[in-house]
Amino acid sequence: MFDLLNYDFMQRAIIAAFLVGLAAPLVGIFLVQRRLALIGDGMGHVALAGVAVGVVTGTQPVWTALILTIASAVLVELVRARGRTSGDVALAVMFYGGIAIGVVLLSRAADGQSGNLETYLFGAITTTSPTDIWTFAALTLVIVVVTWVLRPRLFAVAGDEEYARATGMRVLALNITLAVLTAVTVVISMRIVGLLLISALMIVPNASAQLLTRSFSAALRTAVVIGVACSVGGVFVSYHADTPSGATIVVLTVLAFTLAAALGGLWTRWSNARHETPDEHPHEHGGDCGHPAVRHGDHVDYLHDGERHAAHADHWDRHPTDRTTTPRG
Repeated sequence: MFDLLNYDFMQRAIIAAFLVGLAAPLVGIFLVQRRLALIGDGMGHVALAGVAVGVVTGTQPVWTALILTIASAVLVELVRARGRTSGDVALAVMFYGGIAIGVVLLSRAADGQSGNLETYLFGAITTTSPTDIWTFAALTLVIVVVTWVLRPRLFAVAGDEEYARATGMRVLALNITLAVLTAVTVVISMRIVGLLLISALMIVPNASAQLLTRSFSAALRTAVVIGVACSVGGVFVSYHADTPSGATIVVLTVLAFTLAAALGGLWTRWSNARHETPDEHPHEHGGDCGHPAVRHGDHVDYLHDGERHAAHADHWDRHPTDRTTTPRG
């Protein structure tokens, strides 16, 4: 089963799969919270134009795709925030323009230069070079560090943008940061699962995790585990089954979602049965505790570390976050 580890290109494939499986769900969970599950597909269209620029100019397609995708991500956020065009129209223009420019540029490429286009559209993890690995590792480190440091703020903006703006957060800067992180993730993933399947690895593990967990923090950890397991497992399955690696990884994520959906009801009933009633709570929440307060039914919860905490009788309960709660003004 592990004989594939004897080959250098398969070792690089496993490392690349691990990096993408780690980074994609970290960014994707905020896209799911903001109902932007398909923005990764749009970024992939723009990345295609960047790949075409690299092919035509004879430069490294990963870097040209990275530059163009980041620039487009920032532009879309600025247009969405300050422009007179609605956000969805700006996205549509940018994304359709990206794929059209890519096709036009590739048609002007010399014979044979566009032959590798399919590896970017559908992924070709076994063609990952040592240079790609170092590039992906550096970009993944940036994604992990930035996402972890900004996690509370990104969560607040994703949950309720107006409330975050009212509390003084720099919402536009945070939205641009998330857009740039999405663009970087798309470029990393295009050699692994392909530009046409990129969203799957960012969204499906998070959708599965939300069926199995009750808090943001738990969903994030579970999504990363699912993403890494499906990515690395997909490499093993594709090697032994002789199937395309990118599509195999996505099939595994879909199977994980199906399994999570089937177990979701049982998990919820089991979780309710072991209702957490901790004897003590590390934070005594109140009006001046510094944590955002949100109304929940007939009482007030306090948003803390991605969860809503509330005093009930003689103990503290932890509730899953959702979009139905209303910040206390």
